[in-house]
Amino acid sequence: MEFVRRFHPLIATAVFRTARNYGEFTPTLHDDLIQETYLKLCADDCRLLRNFRSRHQGAIFGFLKVVTANVVHDHFKASHAAKRGGRGVPASFEEEQGDQAHAKESPRCNSSRIEQTILVQEIDCCLKRAISPAELSRCRRIFWLYYRCGLSARAIASLPDINLTTKGVESTIFRLSGLVRTTFEKAKYEKASLRNNSTLEQKRA
Repeated sequence: MEFVRRFHPLIATAVFRTARNYGEFTPTLHDDLIQETYLKLCADDCRLLRNFRSRHQGAIFGFLKVVTANVVHDHFKASHAAKRGGRGVPASFEEEQGDQAHAKESPRCNSSRIEQTILVQEIDCCLKRAISPAELSRCRRIFWLYYRCGLSARAIASLPDINLTTKGVESTIFRLSGLVRTTFEKAKYEKASLRNNSTLEQKRA
């Protein structure tokens, strides 16, 4: 894609410069955050890009830097909040820029966003564990473009580097969805069994 060829270096650099401020950065995380940025830009039929209006030459570069930085900050805010109750997180890019939209979020909205992020991370971990390294990159891309960006199987099949027919994409989505569902149902069953065993042990005691 021309967009990726032209702007990938900018997005990759913005991810690196923003993420290194958090002191928790690896090449794998770098790639994941770049993919998260592309997913953000593709969401809702590329709504962010369609709504963008250039007011001066080069405005698109600043716009993409802001979107990328927001993706990175959201990732680390959710991660730190889940691990340490939200303590020790550097000031976000939105706060530095005086973004009032995020500042006015209620605790309930923020909590919901964190829970959603954690769920996405759990699903992504499930995909990483279950898919072979040779297929992982393409399978993750297909899965998240379908479920997070809302792209159809036909639209995904038309993307470069997918190299699958529409039926092939549909088959991949069906297989991955079943894999994730089975994994979560198994984990749910195991948790229920542990609770039941714990309850029985307490009664015997």
